[in-house]
Amino acid sequence: RTLKYCGSGGAPLPLEVAQQFASITGCNLSEGWGMTETSPSGTFTPAQTGSMRKAGSCGMPMPGIVIKFLDVDNGSTYVPLGERGEICIRGPNVMKGYWNNPDATAEVTTADGFLRTGDVGYMDEDGFIFIVDRTKDMLLCSGYNVYPRVLEEAIYKYPAVEEVAVIGIRDEYRGQSPKAFVKLKADAKPFKLEELQAFLKDKLGKHEMVQALEIRAELPKTAVGKLSKKELYDEEERRARASA
Repeated sequence: RTLKYCGSGGAPLPLEVAQQFASITGCNLSEGWGMTETSPSGTFTPAQTGSMRKAGSCGMPMPGIVIKFLDVDNGSTYVPLGERGEICIRGPNVMKGYWNNPDATAEVTTADGFLRTGDVGYMDEDGFIFIVDRTKDMLLCSGYNVYPRVLEEAIYKYPAVEEVAVIGIRDEYRGQSPKAFVKLKADAKPFKLEELQAFLKDKLGKHEMVQALEIRAELPKTAVGKLSKKELYDEEERRARASA
């Protein structure tokens, strides 16, 4: 085989997909992270194999880049190594600001000159970064921060699931509850919420447990093929207003 190295970007890479890719091609699929404001990369998985590769990580900061993690609750202090926070980045690749829009620039810039990315993640003791979710997608369930991507990674391990998107829906008791929208694999049989909950019992905390399930033939996507949650949120909002 001549395939030596492959990279993934543009959207979160489910662990299940990375494992399937490696088993089919014999080549690891390395994930990177970045955004337009970072021109466009910020991290990437080292090309080495073995101990220099960690499942679920988007790699290490690229040379010359400094990354810190801002407390998502107070938005003013940085959290210690290993704790989840909003990814903040500084380096020669980071934009100077939004053109002719100082107010928008100020909203995403910390006092010490870091760019607030809106992504939540953490760095482990070896310097590898793991993306948890977007701050705007984070759910507040019974006072706990719940990250849909954590749930999605667990649900992808269910044998019948091909694609999944988790959003928050209104819950009079908990504030919000996670709901999973699932597309089944070809020839897979539909399953009930209780079956999924039993499967997830040892993979998620009680506050993270999926409380609603909807199986669909297709899930909404953007023009470039990314799963899109906007349509799902809009549908749930219409349902909530109709039943109010």
